[in-house]
Amino acid sequence: MKRIILFLLPFAFWCCSEDAISTDTLDQITFLGEIEWVKTYGGSGEDTAQSIIQTSDGGYAVLGYSNSINGDLMGKTQEVNDYWLLKLDANGDLEWSKTYGGSKDDKGQSVIQTLDGGYAIVGYAMSDDGDGTNNQGFHDNWILRLDASGNILWEKSFGFAGHDHSYDVVQTPDGGFFFAGFLDVTLSNGEGNFGKGSYLTRHGVGEFWGTKLDANGNLQWRRYFGGTNNDRAHGVVQANDGGFVMAGFSESDDFDISNTKGSYDFWVVKVDSSGNMLWERSFGGTGIEISYDIVKTQDGGYAIAGNTFSTDTDVSKNNGESDVWLIKIDDSGNLLWERTFGGTGFDAARGLSTTSDGGFVLAGNSKSLDGDASESNGENDLWVIKTDAQGNLTYQQSFGGANLDFGFDVLENSNGSLVVVGETASDLFQDIGSKGMTDLVIIKIK
Repeated sequence: MKRIILFLLPFAFWCCSEDAISTDTLDQITFLGEIEWVKTYGGSGEDTAQSIIQTSDGGYAVLGYSNSINGDLMGKTQEVNDYWLLKLDANGDLEWSKTYGGSKDDKGQSVIQTLDGGYAIVGYAMSDDGDGTNNQGFHDNWILRLDASGNILWEKSFGFAGHDHSYDVVQTPDGGFFFAGFLDVTLSNGEGNFGKGSYLTRHGVGEFWGTKLDANGNLQWRRYFGGTNNDRAHGVVQANDGGFVMAGFSESDDFDISNTKGSYDFWVVKVDSSGNMLWERSFGGTGIEISYDIVKTQDGGYAIAGNTFSTDTDVSKNNGESDVWLIKIDDSGNLLWERTFGGTGFDAARGLSTTSDGGFVLAGNSKSLDGDASESNGENDLWVIKTDAQGNLTYQQSFGGANLDFGFDVLENSNGSLVVVGETASDLFQDIGSKGMTDLVIIKIK
């Protein structure tokens, strides 16, 4: 998804000998792979975390959604999904939480901290009441601009008569925003290409959709890309040249899509700062590949994570039913390397972040108890993977209880520790009792 965090690290200068290097500085980036704390939040309903960032005060902001009206959601009055934003301190303790939505289904997907210390959150919403002022169909893209306390500064909805979803957002240097997701173009009449000068022929049942707003939420331009079948963007980053790179999956093999590999591929699209396509690439095998997150790497390339069912073409091996698949590409879209992780069960990645040493950390889920996944706590575990800069496995750990547990996002702190978020349906998750049907879960690994 989603989120690159930059930290200013003190420089160690050479003095008279090697002893001049601070051992404290070296200790700051030590990773032990041990649980520091686990927290769950929620009520008696279904609660989930989809996105996490570290905030400027050293704490965390977590976005997901909830249909609970009790427990940690006291004050929420309707048993429907609302965006749910939690502000936590550095120890994972709740400072405040707020819900946003109306009387229908509203699901938060991505949070960023804005340049002024506030937040922007995106997802998809059906409500046209409560906090939402407009809805054009089923789900619409819904973006909210918040102050540092979570109060709404403005909110905007973008969509047509079909299902339109947004999954990831970045703030641009001009103070505006760009978010990515998909457009149900069969119902858009081509107007999803606002600002292009003339509307293009609509394609199929779903398209990559990128939307550029100014700092006040006003629409500047939007573009869709895809073919006649199902194509969805799940993640976006801004390139060093000011353009945007969107990653997701494609089922199509026509219109904007070339050189497909199988039934579903990782599909990556780069556009310039005005939304004009610069290149597009498909990656995968003859099976199914779906990517969920993208990050920009230290060398200006990109890493993309998801899962694969293939054993051929771009996929060098598969350990079982589905494996986590991590690929690295350069800024021209050329494949540099690819890695699979998993066992004989179903394994997938949903969140991806860079680490200070140039490596990567992934959050996902695993049903395997062999191969790269050395243990299983239940039916499906939250799974964390750490790699070096070449994608070689350096750490993995599963967390969970007897039922279904998922990881959706992860980040590295400046001291090398990891924080992962997701959801649990287990009665006991790491010995913590359940609050309801599913709980939001956050784990810190030192």
